[in-house]
Amino acid sequence: MSIADRLENLPFSRFHYQLLLLGGLGYCFDGLDGAILAFVMPSLQKLWALSTTQLGLLGSAAFLGYFMGALSAGILADRYGRRPVMMWALAFYCIGSFASAFCSSWHSFILCRVFAGAGTGAESAIIAPYLSEFVSKRYRGVFTGALAGFFSFGFVGAAVLGYLLIPGSVEGWRVALVLTSCPVVMLLWWRRALPESPRWLEKNGQIQSAHTILCKIEKATGVSSPEYPTAPDTPEKRPSFSEQILRFRTKKLRKLTLMIWSLWIAVTFSYYAFFSWLPTLLIARGFTVAHSFGFSIAIFAAQIPGYFSAAYCNEALGRKATLATYLSAAVISALGMALSDSSATILVSGMLLSFFMNGTYAGVYAYTPEVFPTDLRATAMGMASAVGRIGAIVAPLLIGVLYPRAGFPGVFGLTAFVLLLGTFSIILFGPSTTNRSLEEIFDEYPQ
Repeated sequence: MSIADRLENLPFSRFHYQLLLLGGLGYCFDGLDGAILAFVMPSLQKLWALSTTQLGLLGSAAFLGYFMGALSAGILADRYGRRPVMMWALAFYCIGSFASAFCSSWHSFILCRVFAGAGTGAESAIIAPYLSEFVSKRYRGVFTGALAGFFSFGFVGAAVLGYLLIPGSVEGWRVALVLTSCPVVMLLWWRRALPESPRWLEKNGQIQSAHTILCKIEKATGVSSPEYPTAPDTPEKRPSFSEQILRFRTKKLRKLTLMIWSLWIAVTFSYYAFFSWLPTLLIARGFTVAHSFGFSIAIFAAQIPGYFSAAYCNEALGRKATLATYLSAAVISALGMALSDSSATILVSGMLLSFFMNGTYAGVYAYTPEVFPTDLRATAMGMASAVGRIGAIVAPLLIGVLYPRAGFPGVFGLTAFVLLLGTFSIILFGPSTTNRSLEEIFDEYPQ
């Protein structure tokens, strides 16, 4: 029985719940770091007298780091293993986020956010492919969707921190940033016992190491382990970085990659056009800081049922159908924001957009690692996440320029249009992954 077959036969157990918690907490802190900037931005704008264009540049800084971190993490994880890259990424994020709390100028703040963003981007890109390789096709969709759902707890936590700490204190933004970084040290300590992916070890010729790890997992889950001949690992010769990237030139991988990139750019652009500017846009619309942050908590809280409802739909409807449904509903919600003319309609449309946008992310994080082969899975996920961050880099800058000219209707009309493009991409070109093992999905995709 192969390593993949043994993983497919594992029942869902305490081991998988531990993976879900330790991986999910990473996404929680990633969400916390990404969202807290939205609540810090009004304070920084006042502190350093920033224009909306400068504020947009500040908002894009972390996403530049995300781009570099996600791209490098995927390549390194396919070459050297998932676990070490994940651990170093989390350490980078912790250091950069902590340092940003003590910056005295917006230029140094940007540098720290780029550094922290590199760690966050690497962490986000590696967790889903790493953990999906431990999970059977019977529950992989709901598992990975629920894993991505931890982002929502980070966003809600950021909204609460912003509401409690920032409006009443000049230095509240520094305290908030410190509080987002310090708990990561504990998570690093908890993660030290996580094993390397057996699928990655097998693909790299380390059969005995993969067998040893799987025996421990099987023992913990009450499954008997088959006999394996004792032999030293014979790691295969690793391809160069250029050879690794050039493999994406094949027709099948090129089609998959372009479809996934289109989806990620559409979702990430729209997501950060909305969330990175939300408190600032509400203040510009006439809300007080406290009222704006209160609305933001309600809108961010809608993420939680959005993620976990999509996690359920990943199995009930399939990943492709879930993505198409939630993207279409997000388009309608964005149009509702564009046409809103009262506090009540802004709140309702914003909560619906938050619900469906984050449900879309639960589908994206489950879907992307599935459609690529094991030896390129992390690279593909990292590249997709990195390309998606281009949308996140452009969105804060573009909104900073667009809002003074087009207002709410222009911002959310653009968001609806970009989401519509993502909807067409998945409907027309996305393969179905439901009830297929990771090895079957790529093999069955047409040339």
